[in-house]
Amino acid sequence: MSRVLVIGGGAAGMFAAITAARNGHEVCLFEKNEKLGKKLFITGKGRCNITNACDMETLFSSVVSNSKFLYSSFYGYTNQDVIRFFEELGVRTKVERGDRVFPLSDHSSDVIKAMEREMRRLGVEIYLDTKIDKVIAEDGSFSYVELAVKEKKKNDKKIVKGDACIIATGGLSYQLTGSTGDGYRFASECGHKIIPCMPSLVPMEVKELWVRSLMGLSLRNVTASFYQGKRRLYQEFGEMLFTHYGVSGPLIISASSYVGAKLKKQELRLEIDLKPALNEEQLDQRVLRDFEENHNRQFKNALGKLFPSKLLPVMVELSGIDSDKKVNIISREERQRFVYLIKHLPMTVTGLREYDEAIITRGGVSTKEINPGTMESKYVKGLHFAGEVLDLDALTGGFNLQIAWSTAYAAGCGIRSSSFI
Repeated sequence: MSRVLVIGGGAAGMFAAITAARNGHEVCLFEKNEKLGKKLFITGKGRCNITNACDMETLFSSVVSNSKFLYSSFYGYTNQDVIRFFEELGVRTKVERGDRVFPLSDHSSDVIKAMEREMRRLGVEIYLDTKIDKVIAEDGSFSYVELAVKEKKKNDKKIVKGDACIIATGGLSYQLTGSTGDGYRFASECGHKIIPCMPSLVPMEVKELWVRSLMGLSLRNVTASFYQGKRRLYQEFGEMLFTHYGVSGPLIISASSYVGAKLKKQELRLEIDLKPALNEEQLDQRVLRDFEENHNRQFKNALGKLFPSKLLPVMVELSGIDSDKKVNIISREERQRFVYLIKHLPMTVTGLREYDEAIITRGGVSTKEINPGTMESKYVKGLHFAGEVLDLDALTGGFNLQIAWSTAYAAGCGIRSSSFI
């Protein structure tokens, strides 16, 4: 039996501890916060979207970075295994729109409590308010793991030894929950390459001032297209939200995973198709009918069927058409330019919001240096990684938590008996 030291009491850390303990190992878990699962508590707006019930093809296609690395872990512990795990612990689940899986109670606390009960049942030693200062490797190959531990309440330091260590410290997003990048430092000090990190699944900032006047407006069934010069980087259909700084909502947040790296270097053009169900010719006919029905009305008063009321003054201003102009004297060219605007509402995206608004972190410990079947370091025997600390990220919808569960399971199962170390 090995003594396994788990750093991090979030989703990946707790699950790795449970898996290792179920495999007969003595497990100690260290969490620097005063309680377990602080980030897990706020996921899914406090409801905890624990996984996605999609097929495996969709699961892999929803991973943005290094999906092939996850082949062993996803098949080793599937989304159906996750659902079964929580059901067996008494957390009943339900499937909602987009195959998102939630606890039936809609309380993330039920997920955390169930995992904590299981850890205690298995005899996992849980140390809260305990900060790990250093992960110590000797000669690049562990016969044991040493952790320099500082307990806040006792304010003293000590060395804790183990046969293996699982680093599950998360990334940099939601730093108030304790995700401050400690795992990257531990990995780097042990010789690992860290892929540069950036916020992901995060809102975006926009240059145009008129966007602020639309704060709080949500648009459904629109298409967003992101361009670098003439090159289209990303296009998707869905729902978006205007904010005081720019744009957010599911459509924009998902796009950040694909275009975020480009935004670190330059501004991008965002175009919103407000009527994607109609091509320009069909939309022109629709606008013409609206004009004919309101032929004696001013332009600003003839668009009520086309847009939400909050959007109307913005569209009128951007059109370049005199707001007081009667629609029966608007020229064909003016109308067609207006139709183009509706199909290509332009904005200039200047950057991403910060980590405190990001759902996940992109970047992290290079997967090229990790064994995909066991999550063990290729450089340091007995050192494993799980969850967001790795260079793995996915779209919203439970996919990032599935990465946490699957990699944690692989790490927990990959611990070798001390007699073989």
